[in-house]
Amino acid sequence: MPVIRPYATSALSIAGIMFLAACSGSDAATVERPTWKNSEVNAVSRTSAAAGVVAVTSMKPDGALATVAFDQTSGKTLWTHPATMAGRLPGMGVSSPAIVATAGKQAVVAAIDPAKQGKWNATLIARDARTGRQMWTRPVHSSFGPQRCGSYLCLSEHTALAGARVVVLDPATGKTLWKIPGVAEVEWSNAERVVLLRLAASPVLAAYELKSGKLLWEQPIEQALGEGIDMSGGWAFGATGEDLVGYLAPYTDPRTSKTSAFGLFSVKLTDGAINWMRPSVVRVYPSGSPGFAPVVRPVDQSGAYGGFARLDADSGRVLGQISAAQVPGSGWWLAFPSGMEKMGFLKHGSPGTVFDMASGKALPTEEQRGWSFCATDPKPLPLQKQPPGFYSVASLCEFDLSTGKRVTEPQAPPAWFTGSQDGWRIWRDEKGALHGIKDDTAPTPGMYGVS
Repeated sequence: MPVIRPYATSALSIAGIMFLAACSGSDAATVERPTWKNSEVNAVSRTSAAAGVVAVTSMKPDGALATVAFDQTSGKTLWTHPATMAGRLPGMGVSSPAIVATAGKQAVVAAIDPAKQGKWNATLIARDARTGRQMWTRPVHSSFGPQRCGSYLCLSEHTALAGARVVVLDPATGKTLWKIPGVAEVEWSNAERVVLLRLAASPVLAAYELKSGKLLWEQPIEQALGEGIDMSGGWAFGATGEDLVGYLAPYTDPRTSKTSAFGLFSVKLTDGAINWMRPSVVRVYPSGSPGFAPVVRPVDQSGAYGGFARLDADSGRVLGQISAAQVPGSGWWLAFPSGMEKMGFLKHGSPGTVFDMASGKALPTEEQRGWSFCATDPKPLPLQKQPPGFYSVASLCEFDLSTGKRVTEPQAPPAWFTGSQDGWRIWRDEKGALHGIKDDTAPTPGMYGVS
């Protein structure tokens, strides 16, 4: 089975594993639904949105990065400023700007700027989301990049130093509200709480009160998936209702040939209690967020793959599956329709295979379509002053599974891939342009989660 690990802020690799990405779909052409296309950018990161503004990291032809803000309703570019990464690892993918709504329905965009201050390598700059006006700065030695946490900004800083820490900042002033030692990533937040994945030899999920930094609960990942956790394989999280569903990918240590514990699990956002666990399964790509339509494949102790199963994110129960014996040989890529009620095995330029997920029965391939990666051999980004191995976010194309050819009619990729915020779905095409469609889809985390 082709193994694809597209990067995400919610699926990172602290060992610099290079995640594959691919190319995407075409214009959205839904009748009487607002749509737009912004070809002024070459988007290489996830997008972030708040208060009607969307921000993304774009790559220029010379390999330099830029933070670009644009209007969510029209797709019009509002402003552009230089950007960089200082201490981010290649397997994490290109960092996206963080955007936080403030009082008065305004918003602040925070990103790492290449400007230096003395001994510092870069600068975190917060700007008014609409105008790009600089509001405040913070010197940066090394960081994985800023993230939104509720109505505040969370920043991992000094990540390359022994004194690594996470600081929580007021987005309007840059004032430090509280901090914790170590390296951590935001996996979920609302107006009152934030859940961080604390990266350590024994990683834990930890919930904090946003205003005070008071620890509310902790849950060691080993309690869900067993001993031998290694975050180097990558991870992803997605919320479903009052639960948080997490996925840890396997990692085989080249020195010992031992594979780390891996799988899917769910915890309650209220107290961190474990709801369910599915150890020894790998998440497949493309597929929905772990918190929305996760699709997995079991792996036995000898490393052999089983069939495929779509799980209910709320309960962990199997909603549909096909057996290992039904998997058609090799040379295929997964393809799913908009509803993920079917699973397609795409063979480029040749007839593929389609199964009904609920019954597990094979279906005729005529008039069957599915969304898959446009290219299977993406090239790393030629970024300035960055280590090699960064890839842009993946995008999807629609294929005719009876022929293995791309569908040429304009279409918007499915919501399980794009996600939806404020009724808008935004995605990157294979040339890096951004597209938007307002189809009033319910709030949904996409394959890369919600930033």
